[in-house]
Amino acid sequence: MQIYKAKDYQDMSRKAANIISAQVILKPDCVLGLATGSSPVGTYQQLIEWYKKGDLDFSRVTSINLDEYRGLPGDNDQSYRYFMNHNLFDHVNIRKECTYVPDGLEPDPQKACAAYEEIIRKSGGVDLQLLGLGHNGHIGFNEPADSFPKETHCVDLTESTIEANKRFFASIDDVPRQAYTMGIGTIMSAKKILIIVSGADKAEILNKVINGPITPQVPASILQLHPDVTVVADEAALSAVTC
Repeated sequence: MQIYKAKDYQDMSRKAANIISAQVILKPDCVLGLATGSSPVGTYQQLIEWYKKGDLDFSRVTSINLDEYRGLPGDNDQSYRYFMNHNLFDHVNIRKECTYVPDGLEPDPQKACAAYEEIIRKSGGVDLQLLGLGHNGHIGFNEPADSFPKETHCVDLTESTIEANKRFFASIDDVPRQAYTMGIGTIMSAKKILIIVSGADKAEILNKVINGPITPQVPASILQLHPDVTVVADEAALSAVTC
């Protein structure tokens, strides 16, 4: 596990964007696994800036997102499809037909998850998977559990996750209670993993991820077993890391 310390969120975002841009330059037809939430927004902004300067070309890139709320259409402004369009896809020359997000409107969970696994398989697998880190150690919507889920699956969101997401909705009653998400096995099958972490509120959990026991109670701890993981975190997030 390679750890890079950034000064702050902006520096973290730039360092992460450097790693992603290197992947795109070295393999123009790469498959990027992408994430949503507040953590990657700055990274996407940096990638857009470099694209507009002519430094990056996304025309042959395929993207596969981690997750999507069950029950939200792609044009809902709280869906992750909308988030990706707004924060990245609408601003670069990636082909929209080559950007994949789980189908939140598919009512059959087994069908939705099997279809997404097939998309990943047909793409040849993810070259670089971008991750954020939840306060409870979740990656994607893989919450603390008794075991590591293997493939894309439908999850019941925890109360803490629902509470964290309510600021994005008119009321807590509007927050989706389920989501489709890549499983831990699917995430771990990526050739490279890049996890970005910012803020003192993530310090304790980041130390558990890096130095603690590998346990499904801290889902991201399994990243210790991946052969090519890069952590880019700011000073505040790394403040509790002991080594």
